[in-house]
Amino acid sequence: MKSIQLLNNPIQNYAWGSHAAIAELMGRPFPTKAPEAELWMGAHPKAPSTVKTKQGDESLLDLIKRHPLDILGKETTVAYEKRLPYLFKVLAIEKPLSIQVHPNQEQAKQGFAMENHLGIPVDAAERNYRDDNHKPECICALTPFWALNGFRDKITMIKLLREACADFLGNRILELEEKADSKGLKHFLDILLNLEESDVQKILGRAVRYAEVCKARDPAFDWMIRLHNTYPGDIGVLFPLILNLVCLNPGQAMHLPAGQMHAYLEGVGIELMANSDNVLRGGLTPKHVDVSELLNILDFKEQPIDIIEPVKRRPCEKVYPTPANEFELSVIETVGREAYTSVKDRGVEILLLTSGEVDVFQGNDPGPLRLSRGMSAIVPAAVESYRIIGEGTVYKAGVPL
Repeated sequence: MKSIQLLNNPIQNYAWGSHAAIAELMGRPFPTKAPEAELWMGAHPKAPSTVKTKQGDESLLDLIKRHPLDILGKETTVAYEKRLPYLFKVLAIEKPLSIQVHPNQEQAKQGFAMENHLGIPVDAAERNYRDDNHKPECICALTPFWALNGFRDKITMIKLLREACADFLGNRILELEEKADSKGLKHFLDILLNLEESDVQKILGRAVRYAEVCKARDPAFDWMIRLHNTYPGDIGVLFPLILNLVCLNPGQAMHLPAGQMHAYLEGVGIELMANSDNVLRGGLTPKHVDVSELLNILDFKEQPIDIIEPVKRRPCEKVYPTPANEFELSVIETVGREAYTSVKDRGVEILLLTSGEVDVFQGNDPGPLRLSRGMSAIVPAAVESYRIIGEGTVYKAGVPL
């Protein structure tokens, strides 16, 4: 495959998804009957994109297996063993996602091998590791995007917990204050996530009543109430007090490394990640929760939020800098006669148009590929260069070289 091709992408119908956002982006009627949570662009074995070929619709996963050098390029083919190293998504969040963390590379390999050895089916509900890869992420907001990300500084965390939970967690909060390091926080979370249901109800009853009184003072308390309304009786309701609460404005992004606890709460965003589906959950979910394994892979350091603003790289293109090796997110904005011209030394890229309409010209080919809002295309590494002309906003996933 040596030419730019349109992608047909699978949609994940998770319960927390929107009945409008993805359909509206793609120009389909809405509200949809089922919630649409994620649009996947890539070659993950669970749900690969497809490409229209002479033989009919073919899986991008299969095409890469047959033509790795043409699609991925030599460097990516060697470095990632003939696999597309990233997964590109649109997230449409109507209800909060679970509190979760992703493993690093070594943890993923060990966990995947162990669960295979135990004979746990890859698609089993109790499975923690569905592949052997790590999952650093970058999330970029298309609408105001609320999230929890990383542990608050201990002083603020303890203050908020004492305000809301002192009646029932006073001694535990005091222990955390006396040993406000990583070991102390791990001990506190171990206790919190293993509480008896009756104790959880007592703690949340008092904490939510307090949050009702203080919700106008701090959005963390307002989010506690919203989480309680969605997941009543779940200890995760307390986590806006424990984790940083952030709202990304459209165009802003965050990086989420392995080991960092987070939860996406509301909004529509572009997500780019290493090609993995490994998630360890701690709350706000009816899905499998493995507290012991979550605590094993969690990074307990304070994590001040670093909001990423895009940095200009070349005419029409801005990049979101992250330390990830597998992926790089950038945004291309073209207006009028101003065109974007790609570099020649590049790897495989996926383009997603989020507004407007553009024409994509490959090399010296006079016939363009037209992209309308919501359409996506794969640009194989074998394509020497391409231009984007028109008026539109294109998000581009690529491999840093």
